[in-house]
Amino acid sequence: MASRAKTPAKRSRAASGPTEVKSGELVTLLDFVRFAVSRFVEAKLTFAHGTSDPVAEAAFIVCETLHLHPDMFETFATARVTAREAKSILDLIARRIASRKPTAYLLNKIYMRGLPFHVDERVIVPRSYIGELLDSHFDGRDGEPGALIEDANAVESVLDLCTGSGCLAILASRTFPNAKVDAADISGEALQVAARNVADYGLQDRVMLHRGDLFAPLGDKRYDLIIANPPYVDAEGMAALPRECRSEPELAFDGGADGLEVIGRILNEARRHLTVEGGLLCEIGRCRPALEAAYPLTEFLWLDTQDSEGEVFWIRRRSLNFQMNLKNSAANPSKTVDRP
Repeated sequence: MASRAKTPAKRSRAASGPTEVKSGELVTLLDFVRFAVSRFVEAKLTFAHGTSDPVAEAAFIVCETLHLHPDMFETFATARVTAREAKSILDLIARRIASRKPTAYLLNKIYMRGLPFHVDERVIVPRSYIGELLDSHFDGRDGEPGALIEDANAVESVLDLCTGSGCLAILASRTFPNAKVDAADISGEALQVAARNVADYGLQDRVMLHRGDLFAPLGDKRYDLIIANPPYVDAEGMAALPRECRSEPELAFDGGADGLEVIGRILNEARRHLTVEGGLLCEIGRCRPALEAAYPLTEFLWLDTQDSEGEVFWIRRRSLNFQMNLKNSAANPSKTVDRP
């Protein structure tokens, strides 16, 4: 084995680079971040798994290896790294480059809204914009303009569809302190990860997990709020997925030919599971043009976040009723109009 390790033909430049750092060349946390960024750019890695660029990814690796919360990086940026810590950081940089796996899988951790969650290959790496929107648009207690729900305390029931690791359900339980949260997913393996996260936050009495296809395991229950981050990658996008994304469950990406296969089902069924004043918050990535073409008379409210524009919509039950009435009227002009 030692002879193989010394054979140049068996070693890639990217994989061998981190191990060639000499003692004393890298000293501070910032030094290791700069080194990692250079290697990541050189290796042409993809960043779409909780970090959006090589700098954030490098800082994530350094902080986690040193058992520091990401928010603490600036405080310790110029602190010195021990030889043992340096080896661990460099080994992880090398693994990230060689494996092309998302760093979240290598560390079994990701942060959303500053909170840590366990992740592994059984679930897609969480990176939904809905977490930010729960903070910015769904709490009118302080008189904030643009709140879609005036009083977060009044919300009694929330449903998280396609819950995956359960992170959005857990974040929703914090935004709506008096709500019971149901979280559904078709994948039993994903729900095992979600159960671990729910237990880690001690929310077993408030967040209930359900296995099944969208609304199927929920009977006729109705909710004040439904949140969903369903599969929405179209066929063209599936064919072009980067190597990092191919480490994740395909089921969590594949939205059919136009990306709307699951989204359309959610829209068609959601009204039967919403309270009179309830609404649906749904992330659809870059499917806005296709969705608006498929539902030309439906009034979607498009919500922007710090890193996205028009990738999440909000729609109330009454608008969903109007949409379905149009379809029913076109198919059967004599059919009675649906009421809330």
